[in-house]
Amino acid sequence: MAGKSEPIATPQIAVHPRAGQIQLLLLAVAAVAALLAPQFLYPIFLMKLLAFALFASAFNLLLGYTGLLSFGHAAFFGGAAYFTAHAVKVWGWSPEAGLALGVVGAAGLGLVMGAIAIRRQGIYFAMITLALSQMFFFFCLQARFTHGEDGIQSVPRGHLFGLIDLNEVMNMYYFVLAVFVIGLVIIWRFVNSPFGMILKSIRENEQRAISLGYSVARYKLAAFVMSAALAGLAGGLKALIFQFATLTDVAWQMSGEVILMTLLGGIGTLAGPVFGAGLVVSLQNFLATSDFPVTIITGVVFMVCVLLFRRGLIGEFFASKMGRRLGFRSGS
Repeated sequence: MAGKSEPIATPQIAVHPRAGQIQLLLLAVAAVAALLAPQFLYPIFLMKLLAFALFASAFNLLLGYTGLLSFGHAAFFGGAAYFTAHAVKVWGWSPEAGLALGVVGAAGLGLVMGAIAIRRQGIYFAMITLALSQMFFFFCLQARFTHGEDGIQSVPRGHLFGLIDLNEVMNMYYFVLAVFVIGLVIIWRFVNSPFGMILKSIRENEQRAISLGYSVARYKLAAFVMSAALAGLAGGLKALIFQFATLTDVAWQMSGEVILMTLLGGIGTLAGPVFGAGLVVSLQNFLATSDFPVTIITGVVFMVCVLLFRRGLIGEFFASKMGRRLGFRSGS
């Protein structure tokens, strides 16, 4: 009919008949690599990478799957670090109890901040989260239990369940690895549940989700609290790994760092934030003793990724012909 254009057909790429087996093989290789990595790399570096990978994955749950950009996630990460460090050092709690307190405290902060922030959208939401995070930063600066600029130092790692000595580096590494895996499984299950499907629909078209009868505000708040709790889990781990909690953990730069990690790896994918965190932490670690300014190098890498890999490094791979043939998709 004159005046109408025919829709452009999107080429369909057949999925490899053994795509599922290949994905399981890659997962097995990653698991073996994680178990053997301390034999070849510094365990403290690996633990830092795992903690920040969990932090980035928690942030991606909000940005990648719900479409909410938060500039305040440092409050949950650093707040949980303070809660865990204080409980373990001052109150003498076990490490698992200290971590639990950090998660609960971060979830509580997420509930309060989220209830205020979700009333707005877009840049207004982002600015509100930044403002609330800065308020919490100044609270940590003034509060007595945080010790101000000195932070909480010499945090004991203790014994896990009263049996396993976490002062042994390898014991601590495998504990961090186990917590990281549990966190990723929780995120994967959350994303691939009916609840996660609703979050994706809100991200794609919020007005349509409202027209279908969903209480969008409640779903956003639930995603915000879940993301905050998992970010708190990462923050508590960080406090036990390095045995201190400082204002750096709650500063706005930490929020910017986790955004960078997520965007570099690829939002809306499970593996993307992990890869992005690995890239950023590796750059920070290996350039720390060189004459190259780490922030400039990281900025250049980010510019290249934005210009050449709009979906992030892992996101572009998943969207490529090879990635689609192997059956990778959002949430993988």
